Amino acid sequence: MPSPEPAEELTAELVVDGVAAVAPAVSPDGRLVVYGVVGNEGTSGAIWVADVGGSGDRRRVADGVGRGAVPKWGPDSGAVFFVSGPFVPGSSVSGGEEQRLLRVRVDGGEVGEEVGEPEVVGEWRGGVSDHVPLLDGRTVALLAADEREDGVKVWGRHLPPDRLRLVDLESGEVRTVDGLGDRHVVAVAQRPDGGPLAVLSWATRELDPGVLTAELHVVDAVTTAVRELGPVGVEAQAPVWWSRDGVWHLAHLEVTPGHLVGGLAVVDSAVPETGPAGEPRNLTAGMSVCPAELEQVADGPPLALFAEGLDTALYRLDAESLRFRRLTGGPGLLAGLTASRSGETVALLASTAYEPKNVHAGPAGGQLVRLSDTRPELRRIRWGVQQRLGYRASDGLALDGLLIRPAGRTGEDGPAPLVTLVHGGPYDRYADAFALNAVDCGQWLASAGYAVFLPNPRGSSGRGHAFAATVAGRVGGEEWTDVLDGIDLLVAEGVADPERLGIAGWSHGGFLAAWAVARSDRFKAAVTGAGISDWGAQAGTGDWGILDAALGGSTGWDGPGPHVHDRNSPLAYASAIRTPVLILHGEEDTNVPLGQAVHFHRALRHFGVEHEFVVYPREGHGLEERAHQLDALRRTRDWFDRCL
Repeated sequence: MPSPEPAEELTAELVVDGVAAVAPAVSPDGRLVVYGVVGNEGTSGAIWVADVGGSGDRRRVADGVGRGAVPKWGPDSGAVFFVSGPFVPGSSVSGGEEQRLLRVRVDGGEVGEEVGEPEVVGEWRGGVSDHVPLLDGRTVALLAADEREDGVKVWGRHLPPDRLRLVDLESGEVRTVDGLGDRHVVAVAQRPDGGPLAVLSWATRELDPGVLTAELHVVDAVTTAVRELGPVGVEAQAPVWWSRDGVWHLAHLEVTPGHLVGGLAVVDSAVPETGPAGEPRNLTAGMSVCPAELEQVADGPPLALFAEGLDTALYRLDAESLRFRRLTGGPGLLAGLTASRSGETVALLASTAYEPKNVHAGPAGGQLVRLSDTRPELRRIRWGVQQRLGYRASDGLALDGLLIRPAGRTGEDGPAPLVTLVHGGPYDRYADAFALNAVDCGQWLASAGYAVFLPNPRGSSGRGHAFAATVAGRVGGEEWTDVLDGIDLLVAEGVADPERLGIAGWSHGGFLAAWAVARSDRFKAAVTGAGISDWGAQAGTGDWGILDAALGGSTGWDGPGPHVHDRNSPLAYASAIRTPVLILHGEEDTNVPLGQAVHFHRALRHFGVEHEFVVYPREGHGLEERAHQLDALRRTRDWFDRCL
C-alpha cells in the first residue's frame, strides 16, 4: 500500500533517474539467477548474480556493460556470457563500432567481492542482437549483422540482416551459416539433447514485410546444414523444443493463425528426424486469456506466461491433452520468464501496484522470492491509491481497467479532474502493476491531484483472441466506446468531474487521444504522443505497413476511394476539434513517422485550434534521452494544469 507518511515529493528527476532490473536467467542447475541492472539512457549497466533461495547473497560480477546487460548462462552453470558495446538489442545495427562477446566466471566468490575482469571471447563490428551459448560448452551462437556500409541506401538492403554465426570459444573461429542466404535471423533455440538448432527467420530485417514472411529452419550446429520447415504465422517468435512420445516438437508464438490482427497463440508442430514437419496445431484455441511468453524446458513440455485481464499467470503445457494448465498466478505483471534445465525452478520480473519490476525466483508453481530491490527510494513516496475496475460496455461486454486516485485523497473528497491514459498497441494492456515513466505517467499525474483512468478496451491483450481482433479495420469503434463507458462510470460514481476531463496516450493511445477530441467535445485537454492521425499514410510509411492497414481498414493504393482508413482517421474530423492539444513526437520515429504529427499540427493550425507541437531530436518511437523524458513529464502535467 502507499506510504501514509511521505518523506519525499515525487519529482520528475525521481521518476526518470532510477535503475531497473532486466533479463533474469536461471542457471541450468537451478541454483543461481543472473540479471542485469540498467539506468536511464543505458547508464550504470551491471550484471548481478543471486542465490535462488533468497538468502540475500548477491554479487556484482560485471560492470559498465550499458544496455548489453542481457546475460546468458553457459551449460555448466559456472559462467555467464554477455555482449558489451553500443548496440541496443532490437534496434538497427550499429554504425561499425566494435562489440565484444564476454564471459565471466561466477562460481565461487563471496558477497561484496570486487568486480572481476570479464574475458573477451569474441569481437564483432556489426550489430549483435542476441547470443545463445550452446550445450557443447565450446560454441556460442550469435545473431549478428555484417558491418554496415556508409553511403547510398538501397531500400530493402539498407539494414543488413542478422546472420547466424557460430563462435568457437577455443579457437575464436567464427562460422556463418550460409544456407540461410540473406534471410534475417530473429531467434535461435537448441534442442535440449544438444542436437540441432531451431532457427526463426524473416525475408528481410524490415518489419513490413519481415513479420509476414517468417520461416522455421533446423540447422546442424556441427555441419551448418540447413533443413527447411517452411513458413509460419504473422509475428512468429520464441521457438521452443519439447518431446512427446519420442518425437520432437517445435512450438512458438504467433498471431492466431489466419489473422493479421488478434491475440497471440501457441502453435505447435511435430519435427521428426527426417521428412516434413507435422501439421501445425493451435494449442491455445478458444482460451479466454493470452499467451505472452514461452519458455523451453529440457525435461518436459514448455512453460508459458499468460496475460489474464489485469493479472498474469504461469502455465505449463500438458503433454497428454495438449492444453495449457495453470500452475500459479497473482496480481500484476510477470515478465521475462526463464527456467532451469529441469523446469523445476523459474525466475522472472514481477511488479504489483506499488512495487516496480524486480527479479523473483523459486519453484515453478510455488512461492517466488524477491531477489533484487532496485528502487527502495520510491517507498518514501505517498502514491495515489490504485484500484481495480470491472465494468460493462454499453453492449454488455465485461471490461476491466485501473483507477488511480489523486495522492492523499479518498472517495469522500468529491470529484477530481480526470485524465484518461490510453495504452498503445492496441495489443497491449494495463496490468495491476507499477508503471512510472515519461509515457506511463499515471502516478506522476496523481501526485499533482488528478484521478487517472487506465482502461483496457477491446483490442487489448489478456482476454483472448476474439477480444483482441475486434479492432481489425474498426479502430476508433468499439474500443473507443469502451473507453467512454468507463469514463461515464467514473463520472456517475462521483470520482470524476465531468467539466474537467483530459485524455492522453502514446502510439495507438496517441491515436485514441486524437480520435477522442475529433469525435467528442467532452475533453478540455489532450496529449497525443507519437500518435496516428492518418491511417492511410501510416500504412504507407510506418514500420508495420500492411499490419497497420489491417487496423485502419484500407490503403491509399486500394483505388480512388472513399477509403475505410479515412473514416477511421482523426484527421478527417479535424474541423470539429475544439480541445487544446499537446502533440509530442520523436524526430527519428519510423514506427509512427513524424509526418503523422506534422499533418495533425497543420490541420489544427488550419482550423485555429489551440495546440502546441513538440519534436524531440534524435528520438524514435519512445523517449530515451533523460532531458527529453523530464521535459515530457513536466510539459504534460503543465498542459493539464493549465487546461483543467
